[in-house]
Amino acid sequence: MQKKILSIILLICALCTTVDTVLAQDCQNCNKVPAKGYAVYSKNGKFTPYSFERHAVGDNDVLIKILYAGICHSDLHHVHSDWREEKYPMVPGHEIAGVVVQVGKNVTKFKVGDYAGVGCLVNSCHKCEYCLNNEEQYCPKRVTTYASKDIYHDNEITQGGYSNNIVVSEDFVIKVPKNADIKKVAPLLCAGITTYSPIKVTQVKKGDKVAVAGFGGLGHMAVKYAVKLGADVTVFDITNDKRVDALKIGAKKYVNINNPKEMQGLDNTYRVIISTIPKKYDPSVYMKMLQENGELAIVGLPATQGSPSINVASFVFIGGHRKVFGSQIGGIAETQEMLDYSVANDIYPDIKMISVHDIDEAYKNVDEGKVKFRYVIDMSTLKDSDFAPRHNSCNCSKCDEK
Repeated sequence: MQKKILSIILLICALCTTVDTVLAQDCQNCNKVPAKGYAVYSKNGKFTPYSFERHAVGDNDVLIKILYAGICHSDLHHVHSDWREEKYPMVPGHEIAGVVVQVGKNVTKFKVGDYAGVGCLVNSCHKCEYCLNNEEQYCPKRVTTYASKDIYHDNEITQGGYSNNIVVSEDFVIKVPKNADIKKVAPLLCAGITTYSPIKVTQVKKGDKVAVAGFGGLGHMAVKYAVKLGADVTVFDITNDKRVDALKIGAKKYVNINNPKEMQGLDNTYRVIISTIPKKYDPSVYMKMLQENGELAIVGLPATQGSPSINVASFVFIGGHRKVFGSQIGGIAETQEMLDYSVANDIYPDIKMISVHDIDEAYKNVDEGKVKFRYVIDMSTLKDSDFAPRHNSCNCSKCDEK
């Protein structure tokens, strides 16, 4: 009899535990955060209003109302499945600036009303050698801001900043000073750190001859950082259209690579070259321009089918112990350092503010290489009236063609 009673008690305890677990899960589901944004439903689709849910605000999380979202060239590659086959619908955007509207009970870094930024990362394992070395961008279990399986939140697919809000662990949120020009902050969270990091690694200093290949969203930020450090900066691009703008922000020289005369006499010239080129090109051309022991940092990411290649023989015959390396954004600590430095020194991207309704046109201009600034979406232009019932969580061809 006692054994039966004990078995019944154990069964009741197990059922209570199960019920508690289910209730807790249901509670989490009930607390999911409704969100609205602009998404694509296919790699050739147009941007369309899209309603979805963010995971609940956890004890260590911050809920941010998104004010501004930058358009990065890599957004185009994800949208068009240039690097891999993506899952849709997709809300891109990993250059995010906004204001904190809710914090979890354990959050100490932020309070409601603070400015905050989110870049390319929203989580990582916190345990691997990269995380312990403040290089979360290389963590094998990192979660990126959109188009990424979030293994820390039931494998949900992350959605990005072309939306009205985002929920992120405070460990991956960047503090934005109140005196910052908030309209220009968003692109710093990708374009800023992507160029700041290799300039810091190569220890660019006053008097160094530095070249920036490609003068777009990334390139113009590289120029601004190098000029601020006192470097003698040359800009390379494929057109004359950007010459005046490059010289205006401090470049000493501008070279149109399609003009053979301008390309003469540049071998063995630069200590550091930052390549931001997002299209196919010949990296060995720039390797030859390096001084002995010079460094070529590659941060531009072309589509896989248009990816450049380097003949191994180039490394041997060009010689001079020249170095070529890649650099992928930066860790959270370095991103915070970059933002603080940028705000303190009034270094911001040149931007063009657009409405959410202009994203498709902006993508076209970025893809054609016409842009010498960073597009920033004013998320206040996202209106409830954009969301006709048929667009909510819809995947129909009519909506996709809108």
